[in-house]
Amino acid sequence: MVLDAKPAKRFDCPVDGFQQIISGKYKLRILWNVKAGPRRYGELRRSLANVAGTRTIAPRVLSRELKALTELGLLERNEYRQLPPKVEYSLSSLGRSLVPVIAVMHQWGVKHLVRPDALKRMRTEEK
Repeated sequence: MVLDAKPAKRFDCPVDGFQQIISGKYKLRILWNVKAGPRRYGELRRSLANVAGTRTIAPRVLSRELKALTELGLLERNEYRQLPPKVEYSLSSLGRSLVPVIAVMHQWGVKHLVRPDALKRMRTEEK
């Protein structure tokens, strides 16, 4: 059962609004990880821990970020009525509209910020 998506939060300034949406250590990475399809809580937690230099994200922090992204209308939370309980997070249409922006940021980061050894590792993992 998909919970009703709330309309996107509105701001007086578009730059301020965008900054609030992407603020935080994990929000962009969560959105980037969900772009390929629905992810469960545990999958997201493991994928965020795989980034070099990042320790495992605290469950409370991940829950807070997922809730914030859902309230902003970027993620949808899908609860399945089964035992054990199952919850998946997927991009809303608003969240999908943000993926090309994050992709450009990713390309820029690869070109200007990534260390050569990390870039080589990234390319090997993509294959």
